[in-house]
Amino acid sequence: MKAMLLREYGGPEKLDYVTDIPDPQIGDDEMLVVVTAASINPIDYKIRNGSAAARFPQTFPTILGRDLSGIVRAIGKNVRTFKPGDRVLAFTNHTFAELVAVKENEVAHLPDGVDIVKAAALPLAVLTGDQLVRRAAKVQPGQTVLVTGALGSVGRAAVHSAKKLGAYVIAGVRKHSLDAVKDIEADAAVAMDDDEAIAALGFVDAIADTVGGAATTKLLSKVKEGGIVGTVVTPPPDGSLHTSLEMNLIRTQPDASKLREFADDVRDGKFDLPIDRMIPLEDVAAGLTAVEKGGIGKVVVLVL
Repeated sequence: MKAMLLREYGGPEKLDYVTDIPDPQIGDDEMLVVVTAASINPIDYKIRNGSAAARFPQTFPTILGRDLSGIVRAIGKNVRTFKPGDRVLAFTNHTFAELVAVKENEVAHLPDGVDIVKAAALPLAVLTGDQLVRRAAKVQPGQTVLVTGALGSVGRAAVHSAKKLGAYVIAGVRKHSLDAVKDIEADAAVAMDDDEAIAALGFVDAIADTVGGAATTKLLSKVKEGGIVGTVVTPPPDGSLHTSLEMNLIRTQPDASKLREFADDVRDGKFDLPIDRMIPLEDVAAGLTAVEKGGIGKVVVLVL
């Protein structure tokens, strides 16, 4: 099969597009999926360059990629809820490849009416955003939550999940992006790069943080005593100065039912993740470099 192999930690030159590696073999609890599309996430370039090696150690050569959409080709004898020919999306590993072996709990049926290529943008982003809100920030109905980086893929999913929980959501964005907040479900917005706007911000019950760094650190004083800061990045180093706050870092876990829920919301016009560009599998190295530099949205990888 064809795939994008990572030979060792390093720059884009460590990636090789190959067309002759063996097809994966499935176990009794797995299924083989023909990948239609995958998508690029920040964790992919962090694994490639070695900066995520402590949390995500690799055995080389390996295949990057966490998202896929595609068609089931074969199933193991213990798989009960899928059959060959089913359209699916999955949060798994090694998805920059033509074929992927996936566990049943990593996969959701893709509902009719959802574009199979665009669906590849969903899995990691929506599960991370949802688990950030529910598990890390522990948002409850009626609370006020500030979502940082609210216009990013994870941020949009976090806003959506918080609204479904019944929270009042403030979108944290850059000043020049304030007008774009009208495109998401947030109740209000604050410019995170505007000190006066932050000073005028009222207190919140929780922060669902997708950006980290100094921008988030400045917001900690706006969390109520006993409030919660959930993050998908390293907790702010100044967090130790705010001893009344609970700070939680998450690592995204598979959740097939939640993945299907988001896919249903896409079908029903209730949620959308904008796609910046689509690239062929052989251009993944350049795509990773572009995402690493920043300033672009979701990149979908066309595999089939």
